[in-house]
Amino acid sequence: MTLTRGARITGAVLCAVLGVITAGWIVRDLRAAGDPADLLRHWAGYTDVRPAALPATSQGDLVLLLVPVLVAFAALRSRVAASALVATGVVTLVLRLPGVWGIGASWTDGRYSDELRTRALIGTFVTLAAALALIVTGSAGRAQPADGYEPLPTRPGPGAGVTAFLVLGASGAVLIAWEIRHFLTLPARFHPDRFTGGPTVPVNLVGAPPGWSGVALALLCGVVALTALLRAVHARPLGMIAAGFLLLSGVLGIARAVHLALLDHFGDLPAEHRLAVLTSFLLAFTGAAALLVLARRGLEEDRPGHGYPPQGPAGYGHPQGGQPGGGFGPPPPASPPPGW
Repeated sequence: MTLTRGARITGAVLCAVLGVITAGWIVRDLRAAGDPADLLRHWAGYTDVRPAALPATSQGDLVLLLVPVLVAFAALRSRVAASALVATGVVTLVLRLPGVWGIGASWTDGRYSDELRTRALIGTFVTLAAALALIVTGSAGRAQPADGYEPLPTRPGPGAGVTAFLVLGASGAVLIAWEIRHFLTLPARFHPDRFTGGPTVPVNLVGAPPGWSGVALALLCGVVALTALLRAVHARPLGMIAAGFLLLSGVLGIARAVHLALLDHFGDLPAEHRLAVLTSFLLAFTGAAALLVLARRGLEEDRPGHGYPPQGPAGYGHPQGGQPGGGFGPPPPASPPPGW
């Protein structure tokens, strides 16, 4: 199946809407923070950074900015445009959904102005509507190829599928293990706020709670790992989105460890802190590896009916009565058709 021209244009416009909304919030935070470096340090989790105003975004917004921009261009030309649109819509929908109940919650009083919260709530509903429209556009806009030479969607190669299965499966398992660790060690009053936001675990205005985003990313990695092993078409765009989140989280985690001099005293750290530092390196490595193998052009499936015609029963002369399948059949073409 391919994507119709109308669906490609609609998907590109919807991706542009998502990118503009996220870009607007990042620009707001850059202006409000005073120093752009303070915003980056805040995203990385530096404990000693004090921006001039509390940012509304989190580190995941960088990926939510880049993905729609790249998919908007891919929607117009890429063979996996349909899968890319659906993947972008699903990820955006999952990560922006907590804003529906979190932005107007009472625990945000005093942290953000009423005007800013109103803008955030309107932007969240527009974002969710655009994400749903992306899913519908990518699903309903598919059509059969117009001719035998129109490019078809590509699947991950065997090597890329196995590599993605290993690195993304490992990342998903580690993320789930950390969530289980938090559930077992944190007091019970923290558990609901880690998934919905609250006074004990405050969340940036348009960000997702840490438990919610952690479990969502772990499940995303698990789904991509299995589908990449099966060489599904959607494994490439969905896997690159998951790899982007992993890579950014790992790089910022390493930067935080360097800033806090954790690497200089690595042997003296408690076991849990050492595991946290090693997790940052693991996420950075697996994210980069998955991004590299899945970004390569995949393999196109063989088209039915191409190549030599099937041989019929052995016999002499031409088929009798004009029925196909007998004799030798038509000779093969002298040269492969265009796009072979």
